[in-house]
Amino acid sequence: MRTRNDRLRHAIGFEFVGLMIAAPLASWFMDVGLNQMGPLALFFSLLATIWNYIYNIGVDKLLLKHQGHTHKTLFQRVLHTFGFEAGLLIVALPVLSWWLNVSMLEALMLDLGFVVFYLVYAFIYNWGYDKFFPVAQEGQRPLRSYACQGEEDVNLDLIRAQQTPDICRKTPNH
Repeated sequence: MRTRNDRLRHAIGFEFVGLMIAAPLASWFMDVGLNQMGPLALFFSLLATIWNYIYNIGVDKLLLKHQGHTHKTLFQRVLHTFGFEAGLLIVALPVLSWWLNVSMLEALMLDLGFVVFYLVYAFIYNWGYDKFFPVAQEGQRPLRSYACQGEEDVNLDLIRAQQTPDICRKTPNH
């Protein structure tokens, strides 16, 4: 399961990149100034960051309970994305309607553009994030890095077993 810091990095990165793309795009598409769209987009970004953190903890706990690990299949990724967006939509509609002074139906129609954008964006971002920042398999510690003096071929079984070969000294993982 992901650590608290990893979850925070994920949520903040997701919202920052999404905000940098969505706010100007929505401002242009809806023909409103960025000074009107920016605060609304920032509010939704903060709301989504909090929701993202809570939602992903819940999903990971469900996955651990029902399948023993947090790795998602393609189908689970699709369900994960739709569930996140549906939860966010419940709060977004009234705020969008009020801020832009439009009906709930108009707000729903406007929000569908955001939903489509974020469905695609969330799928791509989360998949990429999992590839760049993989979760160590449950119960397994990450491999340590070693700098070996004069030896090019270190017994990787020793390293995987978390034992330091005599010819090596431990180095930071960075």
